[in-house]
Amino acid sequence: MYGGFWDNLKNAFRHSDNSLYKLIAINLLVFLGLMVIRVFLTISGYGDIYKVGLSQLMMPAYLPKLATQPWSILTYMFLHEGFFHIIFNMLFLYWFGLLIHQYLGSRKLANLYILGGIFGGLFYVLIYNLAPYFSESVQSSMMLGASAGVFAIVVGAATLTPHTTFMLIIIGPVKIVYIAVFYVILSFANSIGANAGGEIAHLGGALLGFLYITQLRRGNDWGVPVQKVGIFFENLLSQRRKVKVTYRSKAKTSSGGGFASFSNKSNPSSIAKTQDATQEEIDSILDKIAEKGYDALSKEEKRKLFEFSKK
Repeated sequence: MYGGFWDNLKNAFRHSDNSLYKLIAINLLVFLGLMVIRVFLTISGYGDIYKVGLSQLMMPAYLPKLATQPWSILTYMFLHEGFFHIIFNMLFLYWFGLLIHQYLGSRKLANLYILGGIFGGLFYVLIYNLAPYFSESVQSSMMLGASAGVFAIVVGAATLTPHTTFMLIIIGPVKIVYIAVFYVILSFANSIGANAGGEIAHLGGALLGFLYITQLRRGNDWGVPVQKVGIFFENLLSQRRKVKVTYRSKAKTSSGGGFASFSNKSNPSSIAKTQDATQEEIDSILDKIAEKGYDALSKEEKRKLFEFSKK
C-alpha cells in the first residue's frame, strides 16, 4: 500500500499490487454511474430502459435466461443499488481484505473476490433450480451485489488467521473466526427469506473462501487462471509506460546526468534488479504463509513483508 485510505483509493489505478483499492474503486464508480443514469432516465420518463439495462447485468437464476447473458456471472458482483448495501459490503471488503493483502498479497486477494463471486453465483443458480421451495420464483429471480466475493474474503481471512482480533463497538475485542461464523449462520438462517438468493450466494462465497485457503496450504492455488488473466491485462495496459521508463534510463546513462527525481538513487537498471529480487523473496514468504501460517515466519521475513506492504 502507498498511503492513507483516500490517497490509495484516489490512485487505485496508478499502482499495481493494490487490488483491494481497485475492487473498492470499481464498485464505487459503478454504483455512482448507475445512480446518475437511473436518476436522469427516470426524470426523463425512461425509467423502464434503466430497469431493462440493469437486468442484463444482474445474474438470473433461470438457466435459459442465464444462457443468453453469460457475462452476468461477472458483472453482477460489481452492482449495488442501495446505499447501505454498498457501504457494508465495502467496509467488510476493506477490513478483511487488508488481512488477505498483508498475508497473501494483492493477486490472491483479487483471486478470492472473483472466485468467490463466481462460485457464489453458481451456487445460487444450482440451489434455485434444484430446491422445490424456489420452483415458483426461479424464472423471475435476479441477483446483484459483491456479497459473495466479500464473504469469500471474510471466511478466507478467518481460515488463514483465525485468532486475529477486531475491536467491535460495545462488544469489544472479538476474534475474526467468530465474526465469520456468525455471518455464515445468519446467511443460512435467512436463506428462505426475502433475500434468499443473496443469502445463498453468501454461503457459496463463504465455502469458496474456506476451500481456497485450505487448498492454498496444500500448494494448490485455484486462482491461477484468474491471476493469469489479470496479469495479461496489466501487461497490456502498462506496456507503453514501461517503454518510456526504459528510454529515460538509457538517456541518463549516456549523459552522465539525469532527472532530478533520480538524483539520490542508484542506476535505474540496478533498481529494477533489486525490485525483481525483492518480489521473488516476497513470493517465497507468501508461499511459506500459505503452507505453514504467518507465525512460522522469522522476524526478518515479517519485517520484509511489512515493508513491502507499505509500498
